[in-house]
Amino acid sequence: MTGYMAVFLLGIVTTFLSTPLVKKLAVRIGAVDKPNARKVHHRLMPRLGGLSIYLGFLASTIWLVGDYKVVSAILIASSVVVLTGILDDKYQLKPIYKLLGQVIAALVIVFFDVQMKFIHLPFDLANDSTFNFGFLAIPITIFWIVGVTNSINLIDGLDGLATGVTAIATATMLVLAVMMGNVPVIFMASALLGSLLAFLYFNFYPAKIFMGDTGSLFLGFMMAVLSLLGFKQVAFTSFIIPLLVLGVPLSDTAFAILRRIVNNKPISAPDKQHLHHCLMRVGFSHRGTVLLIYGISAFFGLSAILFSRVTVWIEVVMLILILLLLSWGAEALGIISTKYKPFTRAWIRSKRALRKAARVK
Repeated sequence: MTGYMAVFLLGIVTTFLSTPLVKKLAVRIGAVDKPNARKVHHRLMPRLGGLSIYLGFLASTIWLVGDYKVVSAILIASSVVVLTGILDDKYQLKPIYKLLGQVIAALVIVFFDVQMKFIHLPFDLANDSTFNFGFLAIPITIFWIVGVTNSINLIDGLDGLATGVTAIATATMLVLAVMMGNVPVIFMASALLGSLLAFLYFNFYPAKIFMGDTGSLFLGFMMAVLSLLGFKQVAFTSFIIPLLVLGVPLSDTAFAILRRIVNNKPISAPDKQHLHHCLMRVGFSHRGTVLLIYGISAFFGLSAILFSRVTVWIEVVMLILILLLLSWGAEALGIISTKYKPFTRAWIRSKRALRKAARVK
């Protein structure tokens, strides 16, 4: 326990002390975020803040390299991701180059044999069977890492939003890792959580510095890999749990893809229909929107923890209720489309059916 607390505190101290220096560096090299139609801020803001989160994580975990091979893999791969983010924050890289950096980092992870080789199928009522991916393990692993990495970037739209959501997801992974005795994940989650909490001091509304793509890519990558270690070491009992842990960024990404398909737009096309945009549009303040999404993230985190401890039938009921809540929320906020109203239409049809049945009687 002393070691876990040490890496947690070292992450806090390193990130807290390095963030002001990173802020000055960002301004000096021109890594600043300019306001535009899609942004909610109205002045130049230094980005590159993710570098201080990375430094906190690095300082807290580098001494573990000799004990855990997986730490070496993650430090090498995350360095590739951070370098990609730094170049993007400075030079605004083309998407293909950003994707290339992410794929290289994913290949490093695969090379160290950290792969999504199987998933448990807890809904098999006969026995808790395992489904092996076989030769598809490598492409599935790369797809998972790249997909989750980019999902954090999509929610990085308000001061403190991505930092806080990732901190909640990291705390959830830490709890699950403690429950399963997954020592490397406990250490790395503790280090990352400490770094995130320190950075949140500078990043919460009104922010003094943005994490930039350096931060969003690094945090997305870490979320992907830490959840992947659950598959590798059977820390999570099913494929559903890491999806719940990352519920906010993954659902927002899924809705964004569906929204663009429904509206006949390219999947990569930017817009202002993400969850935080929709909440602000219905009247929530900047701070209120962020805190509400923190609450939603905490709900997903608690659901993930409960999901790992309950019976199969309760898992099924929980999953159905969560999917219904997501669909209802998306409809109420118009996240997919203002014309996407399946619940409203179903409610109207049910009322008509009840009236018709009453008249027949």
